[in-house]
Amino acid sequence: MSDFKGVVAATITPFTPEGRLNEDAFRRVMESNIRAGVDGFWISGGTGESVLLTEDEIIRTAQISAELCKGRATSIVHVGALTTASAVRMARGAGDAGADAVACVPPFFYHPSDQAIIDHYRAVVDAARLPLFIYNQPKYTGVEFTAPLMEKVLRAVPNVAGVKHSAPDFNNIRRFAGMGMAVFTGSGSLFLAALTAGAVGVVDGPLTVAPELWVNAYRSFKQGDLKTAQEYQGKANVLIDLAARYGMQATCKALVDARMDMDCGVPRLPIPALSNDDRRELIAAARAAGVLETPQPSLVEDD
Repeated sequence: MSDFKGVVAATITPFTPEGRLNEDAFRRVMESNIRAGVDGFWISGGTGESVLLTEDEIIRTAQISAELCKGRATSIVHVGALTTASAVRMARGAGDAGADAVACVPPFFYHPSDQAIIDHYRAVVDAARLPLFIYNQPKYTGVEFTAPLMEKVLRAVPNVAGVKHSAPDFNNIRRFAGMGMAVFTGSGSLFLAALTAGAVGVVDGPLTVAPELWVNAYRSFKQGDLKTAQEYQGKANVLIDLAARYGMQATCKALVDARMDMDCGVPRLPIPALSNDDRRELIAAARAAGVLETPQPSLVEDD
């Protein structure tokens, strides 16, 4: 599949009590999201604790997701790393696994030049032999993709399919879309606004908890029913606010556990786990808001 658009779950990476990748739970979460109607997955990104995973673990998530998604959803595997060599190894593994695309933050920490960013992405694309999504997340990388920088990258790097835009400058959504890129907003609370600005979809972590909220918002929007779309967006925003309050990774894992009666473990250090009190408060708030109800099928059919 290569039709990149719609609702893409930035999925969690479940762990066993011993702290190892929990493959069974990973499969179960993905299967639930597919049945809820998501269009794809953003594998081993920030919500998936990307930089805290080993190369082998990320390659394994690529293999599992490619297997589950084949013919059903798109699999975009994040291979960003501190070194180009590490990103290249994971990109090659994702390509060998049969993923649909790779995603990658720019090189960070050493304040890379524009040319260093270009060289990094060229190496990743060459290794993966797949479409590339640039991950614009300056809050964590310290690198902001402006329109001029993006134009440089597009001229120099082949097979750039799009961008996940998680930066404050909302205007860059329309600018990047005007360059012919598939633009996903990384801000789940601004999904509908991003669609009107030219985005093709959303990639965010909280939607893996209750994906049907975003799926129905998207399908209602595409059907021209803005009122219904806004109602779903409003309910989805409860999850966004809870993640902001309690922490993205811990929130998503705790709420998936509560909704699906499973154990996805706790985040890896240095990401803090929830205290028992915070976990109870989080789950109670989500239940009170109605976002932990039994998952419902999509209410609006695709065109």
